Amino acid sequence: MRQDGSAKTVLLASPRGYCAGVDRAVIAVEKALDHYGAPIYVRKQIVHNKHVVSSLEKRGAIFVDEVDEVPEGSILVFSAHGVSPAVVAAAEARGLNTIDATCPLVTKVHREVQRFAQEDYDILLIGHEGHEEVEGTAGEAPDKVQIVDVAIEGVRVRDPEKLIWLSQTTLSVDETMETVVRLREKYPTLQNPPSDDICYATQNRQVAIKKVGADSDLVIVVGSANSSNTVRLVEVALDAGAKAAYRVDFASEIEESWFEGVETVGVSSGASVPEELVDDVLAYLAERGFGDVQNVTTAEEDVQFSLPKELRKDLKAAGNDVSNKAKRG
Repeated sequence: MRQDGSAKTVLLASPRGYCAGVDRAVIAVEKALDHYGAPIYVRKQIVHNKHVVSSLEKRGAIFVDEVDEVPEGSILVFSAHGVSPAVVAAAEARGLNTIDATCPLVTKVHREVQRFAQEDYDILLIGHEGHEEVEGTAGEAPDKVQIVDVAIEGVRVRDPEKLIWLSQTTLSVDETMETVVRLREKYPTLQNPPSDDICYATQNRQVAIKKVGADSDLVIVVGSANSSNTVRLVEVALDAGAKAAYRVDFASEIEESWFEGVETVGVSSGASVPEELVDDVLAYLAERGFGDVQNVTTAEEDVQFSLPKELRKDLKAAGNDVSNKAKRG
């Protein structure tokens, strides 16, 4: 408590947490488990969050790294991050029944790659080398796509007049544009994507954390280390003026030493984080005198995506609910 007896402040960013693509992917696995029964196999983590993956494992989901780990004839869900055509072909070769839970906004970037590859463009894909989304997107046209992470020195193109940049959907908006500026200094004729590739949810959460970070002594972002959009939120908060910013999976990871001299704590969460984990952080903060929670809202979100078509078809045939709602365990 402050000396005047008032509670210390929490600035709670909104939007935060689940985006429509994550919600759709998680619900797809839940409904598949309800309809087909366990086990349901999932290639990679369905979304990048420890708690979500653990919860689905308890219900009978089995997460695998590669298609050849899945018994022939089984049901396999592709994660929200998308897969390359080679992965789809490998699943077909094993006779797997696949459910494609790729976020529709990632699918949009895949289609852009297909289109510009067919038109014989060189495609500069701005993103993190090794990230599942980037691997899947680049796999649409590996002979035409160059991944640009940080360094641009190694970029080589055949024809600067037929050159376009696309991006991973979960990047920092500001850092992406800094990369584009550097690329355009090298290739002035570099073309922009036909529409924005960085997803609405990533942008909205970054705008909110900028506003929160500017007024916070400490920012806590809830989310997992392999979640690109979560890690970017920490960076954006610091760039916006937060004196310190940390990422945690759970409230139990918060350290007491962070609070020395802190009067205002900003809180947000990545796009694959269920709200209950944020509630745990708020409860932790309340126990330590941060009882004045102020919502900082910079946008309203009402986006929803339909369930994967393969799952919708089977649920409809069985007379089950095909809406984007799941039985929460």
